[in-house]
Amino acid sequence: MGTKDRWYENATFYAIDVEAFADAEGDGVGDFRGLTGRLDYLESLGIDCIWLLPFFPSPNRDNGYDVTDYYGVDDRHGTLGDFVEFVREADRRGIRVIIDLVVNHTSDQHPWFRAARSDPDSKFRDYYVWREDLPDEPDLTRGPVFPGEEDTVWSYDEAAEAFYYHRFYHYQPDLNLANPDVREEIRKIMGFWLELGVSGFRVDAATLMIDHKGGLESTELDDPHGVLRDMRNFVERRGDDAILFAEADDAPEHLGDYFGGHVPDSSIGSEPGDAAGSMDDAAATASAREGDEMNVLLNFLLDAYLVLALAERDSEPIREVLNLLPPTPEGGQWANFLRNYDELNVGRLSEADQRNVFEEFAPDDEMRIYGRGIRRRLAPMLDGDGDRIRLAYSLLYSLPGTPLLVYGDEIGMGDDLDLPGRSAVRTPMQWSDDRNGGFSTADPDELVRPVVSGGEFGYETVNVAAQRGDPDSLLGWFARLNRLRGECPEIGSGDCEILDADDPAVFAHRMTSDHGTVVAVHNLDEPETEVALDLSGEPTRLFGEATFERVEGDDSSESDKTVSEKDKSVSDTDRDIDKNCEDGSWRFELGRYGFCWVRLERGL
Repeated sequence: MGTKDRWYENATFYAIDVEAFADAEGDGVGDFRGLTGRLDYLESLGIDCIWLLPFFPSPNRDNGYDVTDYYGVDDRHGTLGDFVEFVREADRRGIRVIIDLVVNHTSDQHPWFRAARSDPDSKFRDYYVWREDLPDEPDLTRGPVFPGEEDTVWSYDEAAEAFYYHRFYHYQPDLNLANPDVREEIRKIMGFWLELGVSGFRVDAATLMIDHKGGLESTELDDPHGVLRDMRNFVERRGDDAILFAEADDAPEHLGDYFGGHVPDSSIGSEPGDAAGSMDDAAATASAREGDEMNVLLNFLLDAYLVLALAERDSEPIREVLNLLPPTPEGGQWANFLRNYDELNVGRLSEADQRNVFEEFAPDDEMRIYGRGIRRRLAPMLDGDGDRIRLAYSLLYSLPGTPLLVYGDEIGMGDDLDLPGRSAVRTPMQWSDDRNGGFSTADPDELVRPVVSGGEFGYETVNVAAQRGDPDSLLGWFARLNRLRGECPEIGSGDCEILDADDPAVFAHRMTSDHGTVVAVHNLDEPETEVALDLSGEPTRLFGEATFERVEGDDSSESDKTVSEKDKSVSDTDRDIDKNCEDGSWRFELGRYGFCWVRLERGL
């Protein structure tokens, strides 16, 4: 089994909440006509694939994740025809589209649930999870996903005269995936949207989908991961090169199971001299059986440890997490991110590490949520420090996997902590300093959510129009970074080796594949520093402003002059080098939050 074109291994994903991106109708709510009108912008940014959050008909009590019709578009966002036109126009620009697949649960207003609660003999009764009485003891391992907002996973329905199960909100009853009819419904839903041209699905709550829901005999799956394999099978039969892109936030020892297949018993990030990361290990990986479940997993574990490294200004958490992550099977990939639409979840860190992250990035209680997360965007977390923001994203893009951005990351958008819960990071896109940030012509009080206004991150200061013509802007920098990432397939499919650096604030690693070798060096702290790295070739600058020079081997070679990425095309890697130069040690001088990417040229 294998997706014919592994386009996702080297793609940049961009997540969009349709209702908050662009409003063409002037009613205060984003729509597909508005989104289609902004595709030229996304093309210029270098985006490869758009991930759309739910846009289906919904009461919208949970940002559209309470679905009432899996086959339609909510009237607020336009029509099914508008969606098809959007996909066609995106495809014309070489941009793929994946959509959320929310089939762990439905809205309590969905026709299936209405039929289930009104008629115990309806076939839809068994689409959900019921019991007549509450369990004697609550299952502490299966509590509410949103503690503090829900205090139970069983709610009583008077019409049904029974309790129904819900891991999310009480208005989102869980579907029973042990029921073959439910799985057939899922296949029909996927088939419908594949016919309309989507390139796959972001599978919401994949971990909970295959859980033993409520601990009941009727919900126990003989082969839990068989559900995911069946979905992958269907998508590959019907969708050609379509993918499954999963939300699977599980313990490290179980994460690899969501890829399926067999992988060698090694970790992603090998230390210098380790067998894992050698060419022999790369060959072993290449010969492994292909994964047969999810193509791509959102890398929640890396996110938590990466934020810890930023908080502590220390590279050790990155080393640690790369050795915690399971290796991917052939055709498997990680989606790496710094922020998403939910809370920044640090719950898998130790209590001491969680405290460090909270103290650095969420010192006030209003910045925290669910006892495990941060409800802020990255730019305000980093105090709007442009150098540190660039350092963080350069590091993210250089790590094994493929990068994921959330709309507005590319201009350094802020958040609105006056909004409840996770809505703080879902404010409208800031296009200009016009009324409502150019998002909508509606009255401000009619907007789906207020636009961030005033202060360091308000739309008056932070917007696309202000940055678009400025090559030194964060937007311009991201466009160059996206192009660079597309030119470095080593990162998407290569083997990662962590390099020794004698400063704990510096993380250096090498990515090697048949395409070549890329080395990235990042200084996580403010003080300038220098490190000596043992390289296996002569470095040619790709990105970043660090200087580097040989300290062993050819003493006649001159120090590489500092060249800003804005003055050098990321694709300009051609220069005259001595093919007979000896391998040796190279000294990298890194400024405040400095970084550098180089490609190694090997002697013949």
